[in-house]
Parts: sequence; C-alpha cells; structure tokens
Amino acid sequence: MKPGRDVLAFKRLFLTHAALAPATNQMSGHEPAGSAPRFSKRCTVSESFTPNERTRVVREPQRGVYDRETIYRILDEGLVCHVGFAANGQPFVIPTLYARIGDAVYFHGSAASRMLRGVSEGANICLTVTLTDGIVLARSVFNHSMNYRSVVALGKAALVDAPQEKLEALRAFTEKILPKRWDDARQPNEKELKATSILRLPLTEASAKVRVGPPEDDLADYALPVWAGVIPLRTVAGAPVRDERCDLGIPLPAYAAEYRR
Repeated sequence: MKPGRDVLAFKRLFLTHAALAPATNQMSGHEPAGSAPRFSKRCTVSESFTPNERTRVVREPQRGVYDRETIYRILDEGLVCHVGFAANGQPFVIPTLYARIGDAVYFHGSAASRMLRGVSEGANICLTVTLTDGIVLARSVFNHSMNYRSVVALGKAALVDAPQEKLEALRAFTEKILPKRWDDARQPNEKELKATSILRLPLTEASAKVRVGPPEDDLADYALPVWAGVIPLRTVAGAPVRDERCDLGIPLPAYAAEYRR
C-alpha cells in the first residue's frame, strides 16, 4: 500500500473504529464519576514525537505514525500492555494492566515481582500495546497479513511513591477497565496499597505502526481463483455473569449492563 493510501485509510479506520468500539479515557463518551483523573486529548508537549534511531519504523516505514493523538488513542483503547526489560542478563516480557494519564503511562504489579524490582532500579524498558483489527487473506500464503495498530514506548520508568499519585493511578486503571466502577466497589486499603507498586513511564520516545486495507498480492497472483479479502476483528463484551456468591437482591449496575467495547 502506498503512503498516501495508508494515511487516508488510517483516518477512515479511526472514524469507524471509534464509533463501533469505544474504549475508556478519551476513546469513550464516559466520564468517570467524582474527581477521577481527566484524560484530555490536549497534549502538554509537542504534537508529534520526533523519530530517532530507536523509535523510527524501519520495515514498511509508510506504516509508521508519530503524532501523539494517534499514539494516545491506541494506548487508551488497549487493556493490557507488555513491558520488556532485562534482569541479570535475562530478557523478560511481562503483561500487565496500565493506564495513560496525560503524557505518561502508569502500570502496576506486585511489590515483590521481578519486573517491579528491576524497573524501579532505573532499568530501560520497552512498553508495547497491540490492537488487532482484521485478518488479511491474500491469494498467496506469503502475502497473508493482519490489520493492526501498535505502539512501542521506550524509556526509564520511575516508582510512584506519592500516595495521592498512586491512588490516582489505581483509579485510572479501574476506570479504564470499567467507567464508574471505582466509586461503586471497595477502594484499596492500606495493606493493599503497600502490596501494590506503581510505575510511571514518561512518554518521551514512542512510535506507532499501523496496517490497514486489503491484501497486497503479487501482480500475477490476482488472476488466481482464490478468495481474498479481510475478516474484521473487534472485541465484543458479552452479557455480565453474576458471581454465584453475589446476593440476588443486588441489581446489575447500569454501567455493567450497558458496557460496550
């Protein structure tokens, strides 16, 4: 796909995807109740990341995207990130929940985990988020692909010590998963807060890579009698299932009954 077509198709993808599968933060129309952290579209720094040797997309460079709005939309729609780091010469990649607040990503784990110990000591990390939008079926096996949106962010994460910032990050995790849940459920007690570590990664080095559109076959293969096209993929929420120990007299909250992705 040529760069111009990629950009136009990419814009159409976001208009469609935002309507069909809104996520929390700025990707949804939901506003967290009370004094939840705001997830503003406005950037407090430059509107685009400057690509460098570490973040520039090398393979299929026309798919590279560096503007903050696009990168933040992908981050806000994802639910799980993968954090890569090295400890004692051994690389690890750990999945974890996360949330973006302003120009930083917060992620968490057990205070005793290897990831938190290594990263909190100032190790370099690589944080990635990937959204899959479709299976691309080409006429040749070689040209099969996926439509996707992904973000790679690099840097050093800092351990969050300030109690209020830590609580705001935990609230952001909760509201990102399900808006209005924070004020409904029991909030963390002192023991739980001590057992949970929060890390902040400033978004200073990041890039996105996006693939949209139909398959790209070799010219000779277009004459083959093989079906080709795209099978769209999207995350769909099922009907809520009541915990068997949940009192039947407790009604299903509207925010759960009406939850959509």
